[in-house]
Amino acid sequence: MTHQNRRTFVKAAAAAVSTGALPIPGANDRINVVVVGVGGRGRNHVEEYSHLPNCRVAAVCDINQAAQERAVAMVEKLQGHKPRAYTDMRDVFSSKDIDVVSIATPNHWHALATIWACQAGKDVYVEKPACHNVYEGLKMIEAARKYNRMVQVGSQGRSITHKRRAIELLRQGVIGEVYMAKGLCFKRRKSIGHKPDTATPPGINWDLFLGPAPMRPFNELRYAYNWHWFWDTGNGDIGNQGVHEMDYARWGLNNVTWPRSVVSTGGKFIYKDDQETPNTQLATFDFGDCQLIFEVRGLLTGSEGGIPTTGGNSIGNLFYGSDGFMSVDVNGFQVYKGEDHKKVMEEKYAEPNQWATSPHISNLLEAVKTRDRASLHADIEVGVISASLCHLANISYRLGRKLNFDPATRRFQNDEEANRMLTRRYRAPYVVPDNV
Repeated sequence: MTHQNRRTFVKAAAAAVSTGALPIPGANDRINVVVVGVGGRGRNHVEEYSHLPNCRVAAVCDINQAAQERAVAMVEKLQGHKPRAYTDMRDVFSSKDIDVVSIATPNHWHALATIWACQAGKDVYVEKPACHNVYEGLKMIEAARKYNRMVQVGSQGRSITHKRRAIELLRQGVIGEVYMAKGLCFKRRKSIGHKPDTATPPGINWDLFLGPAPMRPFNELRYAYNWHWFWDTGNGDIGNQGVHEMDYARWGLNNVTWPRSVVSTGGKFIYKDDQETPNTQLATFDFGDCQLIFEVRGLLTGSEGGIPTTGGNSIGNLFYGSDGFMSVDVNGFQVYKGEDHKKVMEEKYAEPNQWATSPHISNLLEAVKTRDRASLHADIEVGVISASLCHLANISYRLGRKLNFDPATRRFQNDEEANRMLTRRYRAPYVVPDNV
């Protein structure tokens, strides 16, 4: 795709959507998917789509040629055909034979990739966190609604049977009136150390990797998985593993949305390395009639509330009510009642894979056929609000103060320094537009 074509890409795609030129798959049609970002989590996307009926991985896209080649070989093995391979996602978005875009890029690309895909008339599966900042998340919602796209966020806990059952019980009053939720992200993270800047390795398009983020020299620590720990591209563990538990905590509090205030403290303790984000963080959100507390611990630690420790990790949620409390994790849930905390209920997970993505993707593909946005388990608005709580906590942490928030305007009250951090300075031409 030439630079001129890229400039006209969005306009042409939007016109195609508005005139109905791009078909919507019928109930019996095969759904063609492109997976964008196949260096890590995206390979799991490839595998999951490959095993679903009437679903074809028609293309893969990555800024790393080696990752492209591995993904192509994977599709050939799993589905028996050779998918097209792309470096620039805009090249494949202009293809009319792609129905669904599955995005497994670093966080800073989620919003723009989703918006471009919606403008091109594609439905979207986008990994968590939905967005890298609050502003762009709101623009993702606008784009999904404007172009009538099905957009599912990868909060797959909302499709796991025992987690859905636990929420149902909370709604029924199993622990009485719920007044507090606490999310635990006690995931062991070792030091990333120090590494110097180097020349970009052959086969990697570093400009496309950085995209909306500032241009910086190539550094191995800013690439592959460790991009999570730099503010340019990631959101720390509260926005990585933590956003799963943040989303579930919010769901358990009857899907609370925007808080009245947020305060977050913590730091990067023990390690002397290049990581920018905290390895210890505590955030508290006030919703008026209930409270959400979230804690990140990446260092050696114990657990709490009966959440099991597996491989050094204690990850899950605690819900506190007028009659008792509930603990929920990937393995199941337990209900404790009364003054003596008697365990009165316990259920284990039903899925063969604890973190099964397949039911969540299947939920999207069904919505692609029916065009019923309400059937999505984690519609883009759900994912954006959950991610935004992580972003609000990070803003409070970085500024070192409690912040009052106006849910109506979705801005901080009397704090322009904090409001500037609701968005970022985008690097042209990778700019999330005001008008999507």
